[in-house]
This record gives sequence, structure tokens and C-alpha cells, in this order.
Amino acid sequence: MARQENGKTIIRSGLVTQPDSPRAEPADILVVDGTLMQIGPPGFAAPPDANELDARDMLIHPGLINAHTHGGQLWGRSRTDRMTLETLLAGAPWGNRDKTAEDKRLAALVCAAEMVLKGCTAAYDMYAEFPLPTHDGVDSIASAYAEVGMRAVVAPQVSDISFFEAIPGLMDALPPDLRAHVPETRPGSADACLSALDEILRNWRWSSQDIHIALGPTIPHHCTEGFICGCAKLARKFGARLQTHVSESKVQAIAGQRLYGDTLTQQLDRWGVLGPDFTAAHAVWLTDDDMKLMADRGASVAHNAGSNMSLGNGMFQLRRMIDAGVTVAIGSDGNSCSDNQNIYESMRYASMMAKVQTPHMDRWATSGEIYHAATVGGAKALGLKGVGEIRDGFKADLVFIDLTRPTWMPHNSTVAQIVQAEDGTSVRHVMVGGRMLVRDRELLTVDLVALSRKVESARQRFNEALGSSRDLLARLNDAVDRYCSSLADEPYSVRRYLCEA
Repeated sequence: MARQENGKTIIRSGLVTQPDSPRAEPADILVVDGTLMQIGPPGFAAPPDANELDARDMLIHPGLINAHTHGGQLWGRSRTDRMTLETLLAGAPWGNRDKTAEDKRLAALVCAAEMVLKGCTAAYDMYAEFPLPTHDGVDSIASAYAEVGMRAVVAPQVSDISFFEAIPGLMDALPPDLRAHVPETRPGSADACLSALDEILRNWRWSSQDIHIALGPTIPHHCTEGFICGCAKLARKFGARLQTHVSESKVQAIAGQRLYGDTLTQQLDRWGVLGPDFTAAHAVWLTDDDMKLMADRGASVAHNAGSNMSLGNGMFQLRRMIDAGVTVAIGSDGNSCSDNQNIYESMRYASMMAKVQTPHMDRWATSGEIYHAATVGGAKALGLKGVGEIRDGFKADLVFIDLTRPTWMPHNSTVAQIVQAEDGTSVRHVMVGGRMLVRDRELLTVDLVALSRKVESARQRFNEALGSSRDLLARLNDAVDRYCSSLADEPYSVRRYLCEA
């Protein structure tokens, strides 16, 4: 569980990352009951009963924070080579069926284990069930994060309109025999879903372990006005956060324009959804006015560069977003569309995506800005206090990088090297709340060999169960791709592709 480790530990002889310092400097760190009590010059006096941790040849940085993932998508990892967001969503109702609470727990357990081993200590997980969220399902996700030892925000991903009915014109474009399957994809009613969410929020039992409940109305136009406003009302009633996918793809942006005569961001604001407790996942197709509105409302954006490229969603405007004053965080997205849970990789992708859009260096995001997004920005997006920095009084969520690994030869510029060079292979230890979760590259909280065998057994079972639906899903994907790719060829007020009409 994400709990503090009581007692005293003095971390000696490491290099401590500070964002305003070009190269980390030697410092010692005193941890008391899971909190950073003192960061000072090497050799400062420590309590006589403190345990000593030797950090020679190590760099210490705060735990990275994943602002957007889907633990339940583990089963789709590398299942297909070419896929758009819309073809992914078309098959989701079938992929979310026939999963037991244990299957759901296993999926989240693997994702959390991978994140911790790669230096990530907190995550915002949008978790989907079909047709309605259940207390047992969401509880299984929380228990997985608790078992690994991470901090987390878990948001049931919900809607009251099916994917096929949310995209204007898509239903009419489907052949009649495929259209007959759409009722199978409809989620539960708005009233039933809001009632289930109220029960989940009311009975949440994980907050004392820094695993918090939030709400995730999946995509604005997949929700009726009454439903998404009901989600926002519930979230504020219980002090929970809210996250939704906003203008992730051009198809979403055009759908919003057709349905509301405006952008999805503007419509969310009219519904009263935007605010400091709100995070927009992806936000690729936001206009400049949208960005200003997000900043004015104090909302956050989770930038998922890897999945944006993998799904062909377009180029996120990182420099414009930062200049507009929006809080930007970094996410990995789920394994079905980004294939791994590596925030080092996500930072590097974010850096390169910002650079490839223009030859003018002053329009690129700096490594410092991206590092800030993956730490401080992530903490704000998750609503977590006292994490994301190495400061007195903050929680001891620390990553120890082995400086004897080739990635750190030579060690020139600490923050730039974390963003541009590190890939997770140099992570030696990971600490959350003063408790060591990874020591000498070994995860201490989960038996990965036993876990891998359970996951492989489940994979075989799912593949067998999916057999009769494969032809249907292939035909649905073809029909959805034809219609949505044509829709994406239509003009929109902003351009986020290198080549578009």
C-alpha cells in the first residue's frame, strides 16, 4: 500500500536533482516517518538511531507521476500494429467483457509494477467496466496499486452514449447487419451509472493510503448533458477530481463542432465542468482560445505523446499550452495504444514532438519544462500534496538512478539527461513514503514470476473467448475506419497534422 515507512533513514553521498541546477549536487537526505525532514550538505549530523542508506554513484530525483493511464488495457498490449483511436474505441465493449475482478486486478497490478520499476510513484488511472462501473471492479484496481505500493487516483471511465451513436453520421454509415450489433455496445443508463458512482464514492476506503477516487466521463460527446453534469456534481459533492478525453483526435473535434457548434472545451465550460479539479487528457486539437480558457479555469492537461503518435491523433501544442499558462502533466496512456508504462519515454517523446513542429528553437519546450510537467505538473493534475519535488516537508517518494550505467556516461546536465537519455534501465531503487519498493532493480512487493504465469493463463482464456467475435470486430473496424478517416479529412479551425487537406 502507499503508506509511509515509520522510522528514520539518512541517505548519504548521493547527487540530488534540483530543477534549477544544471547538474545535481551532492547532498544528504534525512527521512523521518516517510517525510523529507532535511536536505543538507554531505555529512550533516543525523539522529543516532537513523538507518543509513549508501547512495554513492547514484542520482536521486523525485518520483515521476503518470497523469493518464488505463490499467485495464493491459490485455490489448501490442495486439495490433495499426489502429486509430476510433477503431480502438469501436472494439472496446467486447474487450471489456468477461473480465472477473481478479482479471482486472491482475491488469492493474502489471501496470503498476511496470511503472514503479521505471521510476513512477503515482498514477491517474481511468478504469473502464461495461456496461456499468461496480464497487468490486474499482476496488480491485485500488487494491492492485496498494499491493505494489504506489499512490494513485482511480477514475471509473463512464458514459451513457455508445461510441457508434456518439459520432455524427456513423450509425447511418454502418451496413445494416453491423448496425444490428450496436445495442450490444450501449452502456447502462445515466441514472443507473450515476447511482453506481454515488455508491462507489460513498464507500471509498483507500484514501488513507493515498489512493483516491475520481470520476472519468470518458469523452464529452459520449455523454448526455445531464449525465456529464451529474458526474461533475457528484465529484464536487465528494471532493473528487474529474478527468475526460478532450479533443484527442480530429474526429472528436469535428464531432464536437457538429453537435454543439463550438469546441468541446467551450461546451464543457458551458456545462460548468472546467475547474481546478479537472484534467483534460490529450487535448491535441485545442484552439488557442481553448487553451486560454483552460488556464483561466485552473484546469490541467495530460499530454500523452506516445499514444498520440501511435494512434495518429496529431501533434500536441506543448509550447503554446505552456505559454497560455495551462498546467501540463505527462501521461503514458494505456497499454493498448502506447504499449508500455514508461514516463521517461513519455518525456522524451514530448520533447521530440515539440521540436519536430518548427525549426525555431524558441518554440521548443525545454527539458526543464518537461521534467516539471512529469513531476510538479503531475502532482497538480492528481491533486496530490507534498509530492513531485525534493523539499523539506515533502513525502519521501524518491528514485535512485545508477550513475555507473552507460546512459549516464558522461553525466553532463542532470535534468536534460533525465528527459533526453534515461529510459528506465538505470533505475536502481524506488522509495514511496520512505518505504523501499524497488531495491537493486528488484520489485519487493510483488512476485513477478508468479504474476506472469497468472497473466499468461488469463490471456489464453481471453483469446479463446474472443474467437467468435474476431470477424465481427474486423468488419466493424473496417467500416469505422472508412467513415472516420473521411470525417477527419474535413477542414477544422486548427491544424495538427503535417499533411492535411
